[in-house]
Amino acid sequence: MVARTFEDARRWASQGTTLLQSAAAGLTDEDLRAPSTLPGWSVGNLIAHVAANGDALVNLVDWARTGVESPMYAGPEDRAAGIAKGDTLSAAEAAQWLADSITALDAAMDHLTEEQWAHEIVTAQGRTVPATEIPWMRSREVMVHAVDLARGVAFADLPTDFCDALIVDVLAKRGETDLPSGSTADIAAWLAGRPHHLAEAPELGPWL
Repeated sequence: MVARTFEDARRWASQGTTLLQSAAAGLTDEDLRAPSTLPGWSVGNLIAHVAANGDALVNLVDWARTGVESPMYAGPEDRAAGIAKGDTLSAAEAAQWLADSITALDAAMDHLTEEQWAHEIVTAQGRTVPATEIPWMRSREVMVHAVDLARGVAFADLPTDFCDALIVDVLAKRGETDLPSGSTADIAAWLAGRPHHLAEAPELGPWL
C-alpha cells in the first residue's frame, strides 16, 4: 500500500464532505431521532458529532496558525455535550450547524501557510502531530460517518486509496496483524467495526 500524502488527505476530506452532505440532505426532525448504525447513537447525534468535530478541528488550525495552544475540546465532557446536542436540534438547525462548521474548517485550512502546516498540535487523544494531519483526521470522520448514516453510502463507495490508508491507520491502532481475504472496502469496514461481507472474520467493536 502506498503511503498517503497531505494532498491525498485534503482530497479525501473534500470528497468525504460531499458524500456526507449528500447523505444528510433532506433529513427531517423524525429522521434525526432515528437510530444510526452506531450503537446508542441517533442520526442527530451523528450529525452533531461531525459538526462539532469540524468546529474542534478549527481550534487546531488556529493553534497551528497562531502558535497559541487551542485544544480541540475543553475536555471529554465537551465532546460528549456536542454529541448529545444532536437530540435537541431540529433538522434545519442541524443542517445549518453542519454547513457552518464545514465552511469554517475549509476556510481556516485554506489560509494556513506551508510553514504553519508544519507546526505541531495535540489531538484529542493526546498525540502530538504536525498540523498536516488535520485533513486526514477530518477525512476519516466524514467518510466513515457518511456510511454510518445508512442513507445510501457504503464503504464500497469510498475511494479505494482512502480505504487503503484507513486500513494502515486502523491496523496500527488495533494491533491487528492478520487480515482476512476480501475486498479493500470490506476489510476497511471490518477494521472500523462496521458491517462487512467477510466470512469468518472476528467481530470488532466500532472504531472512530
